[in-house]
Formats: sequence, structure tokens, C-alpha cells
Amino acid sequence: MEYTIQKLGQLGGISTRTLRYYDEIGLLKPARINSSGYRIYSSEEVDRLQQILFYRELGVNLDSIKEIMTPEAFDKATALKEHREKLLKKRTQLDLLIHNVDKSIQQTERGITMADKEKFEGFKQELVDNNEIKYGKEIRERYGEDAVNKSNAKINGMTKTQYEEVTSLEQQVLNSLKDAMQAGDPAGELAQKTADMHRQWLSFYWDKYSKEAHAGLAEMYVADERFTAYYDKIQTGAAEFLRDAILIYAKN
Repeated sequence: MEYTIQKLGQLGGISTRTLRYYDEIGLLKPARINSSGYRIYSSEEVDRLQQILFYRELGVNLDSIKEIMTPEAFDKATALKEHREKLLKKRTQLDLLIHNVDKSIQQTERGITMADKEKFEGFKQELVDNNEIKYGKEIRERYGEDAVNKSNAKINGMTKTQYEEVTSLEQQVLNSLKDAMQAGDPAGELAQKTADMHRQWLSFYWDKYSKEAHAGLAEMYVADERFTAYYDKIQTGAAEFLRDAILIYAKN
């Protein structure tokens, strides 16, 4: 069966403008262009769109989706199984959040006591799941399964106080990084203070800190656009500045 761009958009629940953009960037090309100049899509493109929408739902950016789906060895069945596994994890996380919300409602309406640790279980699991979805492949390849699993266990074992402390420290790192960039010297006192705060922040997540791993992560901040975007929201070049500060810190 064939679809015009309008019908495919209706089928997938997305706009024709989005489909045109997918065509422009080479992510989803039509099967053919008819004599009237309209894009025509076949069942093969429908299947490809399904895969794209799966990845989008999991928070994967378009450049990464294109990279994943470009190889000729792309296996649809394997991809679907991976999607299913990730969706099941997401469902588990949502079920936990719903459970916590229900308990909070009961606590408010009926005076039922909910332990502080229990209140944060859903949020901690959400943090773990989001990190797995966004960066899981990269960090497991770099640091290994055991290190990542220990890190996830450490997050899930955080107390309320630790959770609040690490959240506050993350913002302090960003604020300090902004001030250090104004000073302009990655080897300067402010920049090195920021690098040390970053080490303290990492220590909440890592089972064991090492200067080598810290430096490797800093390099990833520049090499991976997702990390770069997170820090560059402060100011363009922030990820690179932080990388330089951490490399100096690790050497010293």
C-alpha cells in the first residue's frame, strides 16, 4: 500500500512539515516522487517511520537515530526487541511514580505516613532510567557493565539528604562554571574550584573515583553533542572550558 505525505502524517500522528524535514536530512526518504511532484511512501517507509518514532519516544535525538538506522546491517527484529525492553523499563518507572503519587494523595487525605525514602524512590529510578536511555550505550562501552550497574545501585540507595545534596551540588557546579568562564582561565582558582566541585558531584554516582575516568568523562563532554548542549546552555564553549579545567585538575 502507498501513502501520500499527508496520509502518512495522519497515520503516524506527525505533521507533513516534519516528514519533509526527515526527507531533507536523509532520515526518511519517500519511495518515489510521482508525476505531480508529490512524495509517495510505501510500506517499507511506514516501517522505518515506526522505528524513528520509537526512538523519538525514548528521547534519542535525530542525528543519533539517523546514525543508528543508517547501517545496512540494521536489524528490524532486534531493534523492536530493544524498543520493547526499554519501554518495559519506562513502564516500570512510571508505575513506581504513580504508586508514589497515590501514596502522597493518601498521606494528604487520610493522614497515612509515607517514609521520606519512599517518596524519592520514583524520582531516583527516573534518573537512572533517563540516563540509561540517553547515555547508557556510551557509558557502558567506556566504563563497563559492572561500573555502570554499581553507579545505578548507588543512586537507588541515596537517602533524601544525599539526593537533595547532589541536586544542589549540580546547580552549584553550573553556577561556578559560569563565574569561572568570566575569569577566563581554566587553570585559575575559580575553574579549579569548579573542577573539584564536579569531582564531589561525581562521587555521589561513581562507586570509585579516579582521575583517569574523570578526565575521560570530560573529553566526552566535548565529543558528545548531548553533553556539550547541557553545559553550553550556560554559555557557548562551557563544555570545552570545563573539559580543560578538569584535565588540569586531574593532572594535579
